[in-house]
Amino acid sequence: MKRKAESHASGKKAGTKKPKTTISPEDAKKRFRKGLFDDSVLKSYTNEYAESSPYKHAVIHELVDDKLLRSVRSEIRDNVQFTPKETDIYKIHQSGDLANLDGLDDESLSKLPSLLSLRDAIYSETFRNYVSGITGCGPLSGKKTDMAINIYTPGCYLLCHDDVIGSRRVSYILYLTDPDTPWKPEWGGALRLFPIQEIKNKDGEIAKTPLPDVVKVIPPAWNQLSFFAVQPGESFHDVEEVYHAETKEQLEKEGGRVRMAISGWFHIPQIGEDGYIEGEEERNAKNSGLMQLQGNPAQYDAPQAQPVKVEEAKGSEAEFEESDLEFLLQYIAPTYLTPDTLEQVSEHFEENSSITLADVLSKKFSKRIQDYIQAQEKASLPEESSVIEKSTSWKVSKPPHKHRYLYQQPSASSKSRKSSDESPITELLDKLFPSRQFRHWLQVATGCTIESHDVMARRFRRGMDYTLATGHEGKARLELNLGLTPTSGWGDAADDDEEDEEAQAEKEAKANGKNKKKGKGKGKAKAVEEPEKEVVEVGGHEVYMAGDDDTNEDAAVYKSSGDDDNILFFQAAAWNKMTLVLRDSGALKFVKYVSKKANGDRWDISGVFEVEEQDDDGEDEDEDEDEDEEEEEDDDEDGDEDEEVFEGFSD
Repeated sequence: MKRKAESHASGKKAGTKKPKTTISPEDAKKRFRKGLFDDSVLKSYTNEYAESSPYKHAVIHELVDDKLLRSVRSEIRDNVQFTPKETDIYKIHQSGDLANLDGLDDESLSKLPSLLSLRDAIYSETFRNYVSGITGCGPLSGKKTDMAINIYTPGCYLLCHDDVIGSRRVSYILYLTDPDTPWKPEWGGALRLFPIQEIKNKDGEIAKTPLPDVVKVIPPAWNQLSFFAVQPGESFHDVEEVYHAETKEQLEKEGGRVRMAISGWFHIPQIGEDGYIEGEEERNAKNSGLMQLQGNPAQYDAPQAQPVKVEEAKGSEAEFEESDLEFLLQYIAPTYLTPDTLEQVSEHFEENSSITLADVLSKKFSKRIQDYIQAQEKASLPEESSVIEKSTSWKVSKPPHKHRYLYQQPSASSKSRKSSDESPITELLDKLFPSRQFRHWLQVATGCTIESHDVMARRFRRGMDYTLATGHEGKARLELNLGLTPTSGWGDAADDDEEDEEAQAEKEAKANGKNKKKGKGKGKAKAVEEPEKEVVEVGGHEVYMAGDDDTNEDAAVYKSSGDDDNILFFQAAAWNKMTLVLRDSGALKFVKYVSKKANGDRWDISGVFEVEEQDDDGEDEDEDEDEDEEEEEDDDEDGDEDEEVFEGFSD
């Protein structure tokens, strides 16, 4: 999957308004640590780079003159503004592109002399040649500077990608963490590198695809530079989440765990520079695209879609037979099987093309599956993907630049599960969702005619899993998500309110008990005003978004300065809550990375149901005009109450 740029720019194109300062080799070397340019030091870094894995990279400690870098950090803290920004792939605080320093007025520029000095040193001919010599990547541009300041605070991260965009040749990160409070690896924030699997197909083409487990972890450190050559299909990496501290006091003691860094790229030479080759950038882009497609690596993605075509089903107007209801009652709450409720659900879905149904599973079955999932959460789970797949019934999705989570699919008709692999989850996969009875129920609830079904169970491990935004091309299709997350605190309003009530009741009960023991009376304890609890977003929500036609922007910017106008549908991880969405072609969809701060893992059943195509009026093509007129009359009725009805049905 080719991603759009993870742009760090402020919206302006990299360029110059004032001539960049050219500094002499002597002046450039003074801005770095003493001895860095000695032949023996250069040779040691060159050897380190050549012998590194999973792909070539190097780490230079104490890169910059310490006094200069401390001054840079102070200027940034005092004078640089940052914008919080979230997409499907990262959560971060960004500055503008530092190429734009040349466009600042004299007063603003006077506040950032050390930062400007550092930038000119990094892109000086002296240091460019140093990096080129270590990597063997060829000449690097001094004209095109491309760097920004990024701040990761607790909860921030950057997911797996390869940095292959445009004319980039070398990627680097220079850390400006607190020099007086050394960064601890357990705080997270590390640069992590992914290994590549090479698979040769029958035509002899080699497909490259990243594996889901990182194999190299490089924690941040003050004045440390990490860098590598950008290589299509190889240079996959991420930035580990910066983890939350246990308490606010601990966080303050540790300086807030602020991972500040200058990151950017060296580019191929531009017009007028030594080493410039006309058409090289265009050829690189073309070759990069070919590299991504060579050997068709998508055929090795997991999971692969497994749509099952269905026999011609009963129409949505057909009534349920008694045996059908008996089957569905094993799983579905009785309320959702009554004609009145289904009529309301259908009307709401017809009007909104989406609906959320709370408490959709029957009490008996929901208790079974809740007990099972809670037991699974308490049990330890291996970290390595290969061990998980050998020792459990779960598979690990890949490649990580598209998604990572655990999954199970329905058993094939010719291959039954081992009894040890059976569970309430597999019962949903193998019995309920593929059944004729559920398909009929779904058609009645949505008015769609089902043509195929494809379902899977997913488990998103906290601190690890996500899906990145993907589009859908073709006719509209019905997508189902059954939330089975037993823990609370995921941002679902109903669950959070219930949790607050339970917590308050527990506090009052404990207080009353203490008062009785001390002989202080029988009444309720006086309410003690609790300090407002900090709300921490832990991710895990499923988001539908309008596609972005602007190729200069990120593919899925879903939260930037409070702007969420492009969100079509949003559902937090929840327990026993089903969402149904009619997804049009072009709509993006992803499941937000699950933070290590979450109270547990995110569980769900996700399903795709291909439906019979509808005409422009929203009706099946074989419907007659009389039924169209009846529907138009229904549309005139007030449907405002539907929103309230589906906030919470119960048995």
